[in-house]
Amino acid sequence: MSGQAAFAADVALTNPLFVSFARSTTAWGRLNRVETSVAVSSHDVVAVHTGADTRAIGDLSINPVIPMTRQPAYSILVEEQIHAVGQPLAAVLANNLPAAQTAAEAILVDTSDNDAPDATIAQQRWQTGDCETAFANAAHFVQCEISHSRLAPSPMEPRAISIEYHAESDSVTIWHSTQTPHRTRAELAAMLDIDPQRLRVIAQHVGGAFGMKGSLYPEEVFCVWAAFKHCRSIRWTATRGEEFLSATQGRGITSRGALAVAASGRFLALTAEVIAPIGPWLPNSGLIPAWNAARILPSGYRVPAVDISTSAVQDGLGPTGIYRGAGRPEANLLMERLIDKAARTLHIDPAELRLRNLLPQSELPFRTPCTDTLDSGNYPGCLNLLLENTRYAELKKSRDQRRSQGELTGLGLAFYLEPSGSGWESATVTLHEDGRVTVASGSSSQGHARETSYAIIAARALDKDPQQIDVVLADTNKAPEGIGALASRSTAIGGSAVLAACEQALARQQAGETHPIVSSVRYENSGQAWGYGAYLAQVSICAETGVLTIEQVSCVDDAGNLISPQLAHGQILGGFAQGVGEATMERVVYDSTGQLLTGSLMDYALPRARDIPDLTIHTTLTPSPTNLLGAKGLGEAGTIGTPAAILNAASDALAPIGVTDLQMPLNSHTLWQAIQTAKHPKT
Repeated sequence: MSGQAAFAADVALTNPLFVSFARSTTAWGRLNRVETSVAVSSHDVVAVHTGADTRAIGDLSINPVIPMTRQPAYSILVEEQIHAVGQPLAAVLANNLPAAQTAAEAILVDTSDNDAPDATIAQQRWQTGDCETAFANAAHFVQCEISHSRLAPSPMEPRAISIEYHAESDSVTIWHSTQTPHRTRAELAAMLDIDPQRLRVIAQHVGGAFGMKGSLYPEEVFCVWAAFKHCRSIRWTATRGEEFLSATQGRGITSRGALAVAASGRFLALTAEVIAPIGPWLPNSGLIPAWNAARILPSGYRVPAVDISTSAVQDGLGPTGIYRGAGRPEANLLMERLIDKAARTLHIDPAELRLRNLLPQSELPFRTPCTDTLDSGNYPGCLNLLLENTRYAELKKSRDQRRSQGELTGLGLAFYLEPSGSGWESATVTLHEDGRVTVASGSSSQGHARETSYAIIAARALDKDPQQIDVVLADTNKAPEGIGALASRSTAIGGSAVLAACEQALARQQAGETHPIVSSVRYENSGQAWGYGAYLAQVSICAETGVLTIEQVSCVDDAGNLISPQLAHGQILGGFAQGVGEATMERVVYDSTGQLLTGSLMDYALPRARDIPDLTIHTTLTPSPTNLLGAKGLGEAGTIGTPAAILNAASDALAPIGVTDLQMPLNSHTLWQAIQTAKHPKT
């Protein structure tokens, strides 16, 4: 550790202005007046702006993965209608941060409350087979509803942007804490109607992102607008409180499903309804969770008939967006809970029921009911490997023995799918005369050690030592245009672009071309690579206090060809920690008027090191045919498989006393209440 990392807030700027925002304390209402006179006259304040000043700024582009009926307003500073607590209403520019903050607090706002919305902005439905007949003829059917808490992604580095204004060229250099620096430049150029060449975006170090930094925020757009407006450098770094108020939150989805099964345990039909919350504005990838939470169903299982629908609904609370997994955990959890409930109804072991219905390797690639193609894998083999490695039969005997002694203990299984991103990524490889190699990628890194992975790929392709490879990322002046780090796509697609560029450069070298040899590639995969795996959790619950103890968790993951097993294990562990957080403690809470109640880390529970149990990791390997590397996504695996396994284990622990359904987070209050209700049912 050299201590040389520089984050967006660390960048030295020339005589910068500092920004502070006056935010709405009304959840849903009309903005009648913003009084700025005191703020304008405050010491060291240079300017105060309101919505009237920024109304000409364009809208953020949206990825319409499901059909949209309308698009929520993207207000930089609210001018008329307030849609959530925390929206910026006015912005102060001052010569120092304390002056900006003090002036922002002096801004007076007059609002009128309105009712919160309940408006659908996008929806889609997939149907195949005859669900009605299947349910009518089924031996049994089970139902389930899962309400996912909203989660605060909480990266170590909050949102931050530092902008150096260059008077000689009327241009800016932007240090942005983002997953998508090229998208930042493209969106800003379009929204502000300026030449992209006047914008250089750098994301040199990013202290965590988890999807939260995949899009542009109104505050960040304002800062760039203000830099050009005032011909000054600008700095803004969100406080932790502002992150809870105005950064995009994850999950929050409610899903309902029903599974029809034959007496043999064969799945006959699945119906599912997904409702995903949308906040005051829609990020570029804001519809992805609603899409994934539905289209991934029915996971890796054969289900002849399905009726699956999804809706994105504006709800008057804070903004939502992609968060590590982005709909994958929601789809997985619904399916896995239905399977466990069916197993209990049929008196079939949960592992056996899964094995009877998982798609065999011989049927892959497989076209799903939601029109995706599962590329490759051995789903039953993966689950069998988990059962073997964990000595599942012995675990069941031990569980039953402990139960006979009065313990509340349970086992939970979960199979999962993880689709990687699709599309293109870029790479430029330069072979220098001195033997060194420069790899420039359009992808980026937020602590993934992407530089290490790409150096390994290049070194193997070129027969070099990784120490001879220099990797350049996340600078729009130095790296080729690319998509960025989203949806577990950077190794499969970005890494394949690096490999393709290396192969081209090597062929030209072998043909006798003189150095430097520069090879640029825009690589597009032939389809999504679907990682998959299985998790097993063993838990116990204190009957007196409801305290949950996760005694052990094991997993088997198949991410195709691994570039670095060590880095892959790190990704699994990171996702696992966040999965444990969702399952056991994390929850954003609003009151009935839309006021945020969990606005700090004193109120919002994040797991600490001692809260994370050991994870035993096993891997299996099935290359993907959709990209050059044969790689599959892995970065979200832990967030997908972990919550379902833990929830199934807790449900199994309490099933003997009559508990049939639980909702996360599985904190002591939730579990104690479930125990008391089971012991003392209402008559």
